[in-house]
Amino acid sequence: MANIGRRGFVKGATLGALAFSVGGVEILLTPNEARARNVPFRLLDGHQGETLEALGETLVPKAREAGIAHYIDQQISVPPQESLLQARIFNFRPPFADFYRSTIITIDDTSKKSFGKEFAQLAPKDQREFVDRMRQNKIEDWKGRPAALAYAVLRADAVDVVYGTMEGYEALGIPYMPHIAPEKRW
Repeated sequence: MANIGRRGFVKGATLGALAFSVGGVEILLTPNEARARNVPFRLLDGHQGETLEALGETLVPKAREAGIAHYIDQQISVPPQESLLQARIFNFRPPFADFYRSTIITIDDTSKKSFGKEFAQLAPKDQREFVDRMRQNKIEDWKGRPAALAYAVLRADAVDVVYGTMEGYEALGIPYMPHIAPEKRW
């Protein structure tokens, strides 16, 4: 990140860009640009990325396109105090990768028990049913943090990646004013 420079970092941050490693060089990209360029994951594997994309899309439409898996992968690879993930906001103990990986495993395991397939392979209707049961803590044999808590964290991450950008603000009809201090925007 040191080779990006402060000015480049600040400019990228106002556009929602994060530092991604491409060919051994860190460059600023938005998560959706990283997804479109098929930037390799740092800590997740392809299956985990696929599951996060399917889950994110079920939670918040356009999360896949917005780069939810690349966003989470990039954020679990930075020092915990720099992470923008909801796991940090919810005061989960680092490393945050543990929460995301174990939740993906639990989602796939319980999806296989309920539907005979991993979550990403389910029909959209079954994905929505699964997520609704997750939201209500009504999934048998759920392991790890409560399903409703995992739902809340992952949904908030999906909302952040879809709507926490200038395009997201525009889609919501909210003026994006990064040059104005947050307490003076409203």
